Amino acid sequence: MIAVDISLQEYLQKFFGFDSFKGQQEAIINNVLQGKDTFVIMPTGGGKSLCYQLPALISEGTAIIVSPLIALMKNQVDALRSFSTKEQEGIAHFLNSSLTKAEIANVKKDIVEGKTKLLYVAPESLTKEDNIEFLTDIKISFFAIDEAHCISEWGHDFRPEYRRLRPIIEKIGTVPIIALTATATPKVQQDIQKNLGMAKAAVYKSSFNRPNLYYEVRPKQNVMKEIIKYVKSQHGKSGIIYCLSRKKVEELAETLQVNGIKALPYHAGLDAVTRANTQDKFLMEEIDVIVATIAFGMGIDKPDVRFVIHHDIPKSLEGYYQETGRAGRDGGEGNCVTFYSYDDIQKLEKFMKGKPVAEQEIGKQLLLETVSYAESSACRRKQLLHYFGETYKQDSCASCDNCLHPKQKVEGMDDVAMAIETVIEIKEKFKARHVVNVLMGTMTSAVKSYKHHELELFGKGVEDEKTEKYWNAVVRQAVISGFLSKDIENYGLLKASKEGKAFLDKPYSIMITKDHDYENMNGDDDDVITGGQKGGTGADETLFAMLKELCKQTSVKMKLPPYVIFQEVSLEEMAIQYPINMEELMHITGVGAGKAQKFGKPFVELIKKYVADNDIERPMDMVVKSVVNKSQLKVYLIQNIDRKLSLEDLADAKGLTLSDIISEIESIVSSGTRVNIGYYIDEVIDEEKQGEVYDYFKEAQTDSVAEAIKELGEDTYTEEEVRLMRIKFISEFGN
Repeated sequence: MIAVDISLQEYLQKFFGFDSFKGQQEAIINNVLQGKDTFVIMPTGGGKSLCYQLPALISEGTAIIVSPLIALMKNQVDALRSFSTKEQEGIAHFLNSSLTKAEIANVKKDIVEGKTKLLYVAPESLTKEDNIEFLTDIKISFFAIDEAHCISEWGHDFRPEYRRLRPIIEKIGTVPIIALTATATPKVQQDIQKNLGMAKAAVYKSSFNRPNLYYEVRPKQNVMKEIIKYVKSQHGKSGIIYCLSRKKVEELAETLQVNGIKALPYHAGLDAVTRANTQDKFLMEEIDVIVATIAFGMGIDKPDVRFVIHHDIPKSLEGYYQETGRAGRDGGEGNCVTFYSYDDIQKLEKFMKGKPVAEQEIGKQLLLETVSYAESSACRRKQLLHYFGETYKQDSCASCDNCLHPKQKVEGMDDVAMAIETVIEIKEKFKARHVVNVLMGTMTSAVKSYKHHELELFGKGVEDEKTEKYWNAVVRQAVISGFLSKDIENYGLLKASKEGKAFLDKPYSIMITKDHDYENMNGDDDDVITGGQKGGTGADETLFAMLKELCKQTSVKMKLPPYVIFQEVSLEEMAIQYPINMEELMHITGVGAGKAQKFGKPFVELIKKYVADNDIERPMDMVVKSVVNKSQLKVYLIQNIDRKLSLEDLADAKGLTLSDIISEIESIVSSGTRVNIGYYIDEVIDEEKQGEVYDYFKEAQTDSVAEAIKELGEDTYTEEEVRLMRIKFISEFGN
């Protein structure tokens, strides 16, 4: 292809400033320069880009680089232009949907004039007829197919347009191909070579082991708070946080911002200019953290990302490996922390519904691998490398949570067998929860109606003090091991597989990880954004008693019931979080700015003195600030109550009952927001009745509606009247 007049090392130094090649880079480049097809499997950070950039710069003609990521194209083109001289302007270009007609014309002009050595093209752009015609008439050195795993349906980011690349390349002209990927299981490798017609290509496969990366999976509890705590511990370091949905990306980025962390969101719903600006700010270290969707590939080539956090677990281990691979690309520190709840897996399973059966089957199997990885107590590095067809020979990597903190295991052979037998006994027509109910002897309506309480296995699972949590883990282990299959199309019913039946015939040792905390976890963490736990769990009893007494004293002084000052749930949270200033107090559930200002000072002073006197180490020594999280309905209600619209009209407009609307207003008021519904009450409750209810709540020790109706008379007052008056009372006196 070229006459190499100076050595490759000299070209490397000239163009990139490096003194030596990494790993197999030199051999790969030589193979490309000799005009041979080349297949490169190299982990993120291994230097894949240089394998096509250097030969493109020293070859005759223009190399066509196919890449699915507009962000990565821009990033690499900017980097290539940064070292080019004035005479080399136009050395690299990209051709995609983000360009105007004038910009496209300029790109084509540079290519025709021979200035452009690398042209980055999105696969969609390559399939356009006018682009195919244009490329047919120019000198092409070779095609580089980046992110080649997109070709395979078994890859984590399958793109149908990648399947059409080989016919298009042949149409443009037969030139060498170099295919590159960072993540490819043996199955995916086979697919790539077959689809690109590269069966005889030289294959260069580097080890998937990234020894500088630390892997950890944490239970998904108080996840917002845990992420903020972690990011603050990494002060000044760059990080990426992945979320499943755009909404969660926006929420988390905003929450990080209000907690003093320089962060921005990044997802496909943002316009191209915003995404490009965010990318530039991250690269220039004007922000520390990018929060991105898992689904939207973020092609940001930043070598010193020090941590990658997964708020939601990815749908495949390939996706997980590639995303965690963005950490520590310079060989330095890279921490990969994933928050896991089985609820997230169930959400991903639901997303598959409606897709072709073949696609669902592939998706299910990829998900099972992810669950197995998350819940396994084995070395995470060993499990990851095994997935990619590589053997890690050491017993411990000393750089993952499981190796540093080995978990206790118990023999599960008999219990796994019992779970499989139960599935068979109930005719393979029920979900995991029902299987566990049968094993635990829980008499549900379904158990009773199908007469499963009459089975011999009913209640057998309670022996040796085994819990529902334990049996959920056993059933899941049986699914992960392939003994049971979950029929997503049929409501997630469990069925015994051939392997499961074979296991019953010849059981063997299976170790169940003990005391995993992944069960019964709620993916919705809105209740913990403020950093507080639900009342009654972990509260400092001494402080709680002192706060309750202060609340009572304040209520006597102000001639108001104690619950109007602060409800018990707020006092309990104060006894967990120890807020020592007004700003922290405002973020306790049910307090808000108004209540803090009106009643808060003596409570903060009491807590501050108690913390100092008892040398209390406060949780995180901070309270996480929350983003005001008003739903659209709440905002709608507040706005229209200010306009004095009738509550019946508001209910009709939203297709709700009056009771539903009152519940929403109660929720608004209990969070510390003042709402004036006096105009509506004056229309529906006469003045005398209003006065009686008011007098009752002034004297009452509880805000219970049932107690109020009992005292006031069921024949005299309706539940809705009492609830409306309670809203008015708490709003006026408490908020």
